[in-house]
Amino acid sequence: MDIAALRAAHPEHWRLAAAIRVLTLDAVAAANSGHSGMPMGMADVATVLFDRHLRFDPKAPHWPDRDRFVLSAGHGSMLLYALLHLTGYPDMPIEEIRNFRQWESRTPGHPEVHHTAGVETTTGPLGQGLANAVGMAIAEEALRARFGAKLIDHYTYVIAGDGCLMEGVSQEAISLAGMQRLSRLIVLFDDNGITIDGKVSLADATDQGARFAASGWHVQAIDGHDPDAIDAAIRAAKADPRPSLIACRTHIGLGSSAQGTAKAHGALTDAQLIAETKAVYGWEHPPLSSRPTSRPAGRRWASAAPPPAPNGRHAWPPCLPPVRPSSAA
Repeated sequence: MDIAALRAAHPEHWRLAAAIRVLTLDAVAAANSGHSGMPMGMADVATVLFDRHLRFDPKAPHWPDRDRFVLSAGHGSMLLYALLHLTGYPDMPIEEIRNFRQWESRTPGHPEVHHTAGVETTTGPLGQGLANAVGMAIAEEALRARFGAKLIDHYTYVIAGDGCLMEGVSQEAISLAGMQRLSRLIVLFDDNGITIDGKVSLADATDQGARFAASGWHVQAIDGHDPDAIDAAIRAAKADPRPSLIACRTHIGLGSSAQGTAKAHGALTDAQLIAETKAVYGWEHPPLSSRPTSRPAGRRWASAAPPPAPNGRHAWPPCLPPVRPSSAA
């Protein structure tokens, strides 16, 4: 992976993605616990998703027609917490990042719904988030069929890893999604080839792309560190009438001496490793500093929520159909 070339070709993207990676490194090191590698590997994918596609409003996290983002690989929770901080969620100031994995913080080791704004569902047990997301996509389809696309028009995005796809529940979920042709469900597969024990090939020989295709999914495989390829793949997924799997080939622990190894799966806490990795990123700001990470980067992120109504709530378009007693569920 030519990090220097990526930085040169996409400087603004790199700055945003590097902020996610550095917040992860510093928060995990401060807690002396966590999982550094996945957020470091998937930061490019997450940056493109949140910067160019995801429709959300940090000040109205329960806006009904927001896009849903599910981190099925919940052990990589710092990816989500960093994104919530960088995009300006009021409940995720830098103090919460500093308290990662600490008692009563909003940044527990695995994301918890109804505890942290911006978390759509509790994840951690591998495969559970993918199954939850299928349910969310079914709900979106049902609501859109009843109330129309002018009112209900959102996508459900999932980040899942090898472990999620090894679980039996994933097969039931993807079979159901394919059968129902859930066209607004997009799974971003962190295809890094590494598990906690070593290479994926030690435990699994499944061709995941073929498995999803056999279940009726649209399947693409891309370089998970190429912002333009990521963007094009998401656009192609949106244009297809089937649920989509985008296999993003990534490097776990990108830029560190542990890159591409099982060591990167867990907590990277060695001070020298962290310093060397930040040098590779071109990062010169103090650890867990809000100014160089959240606010300048936060101004670059742009959600696509509709403008608030005078009462502060997002205005629904005047297209609600009449609901009669006979049409009640």
